Amino acid sequence: MLGRVDRDDIWMHPADAEARHIADGDLVRVFNDRGTVVLPARVTDRMARGAVSIKEGAWFTPDGEGTDTRGCANVLTDDRSAPCGATTYNTNQVDVAPLRKDAVWA
Repeated sequence: MLGRVDRDDIWMHPADAEARHIADGDLVRVFNDRGTVVLPARVTDRMARGAVSIKEGAWFTPDGEGTDTRGCANVLTDDRSAPCGATTYNTNQVDVAPLRKDAVWA
């Protein structure tokens, strides 16, 4: 399974993670007005401060409340084209919060 080799996670800068009390491997809730995704945090200085990155390609796996449980970034995007015809899903504003401090993705 590819997920064992290259897991779906959210990359974030250590300073952003610290401000939110998030440690590497913690499950986090990534959300905006369009939806919510739950996935593990990858805390790394390879990300710019104030930005996060989620890979594309995770299958939509909603729970009973509609929160995606496997990292499908599409729930955070708007399905429309920009005036130039390009898609708009490459950049979105989101917030990140710890799901539970005792939960670590296995």
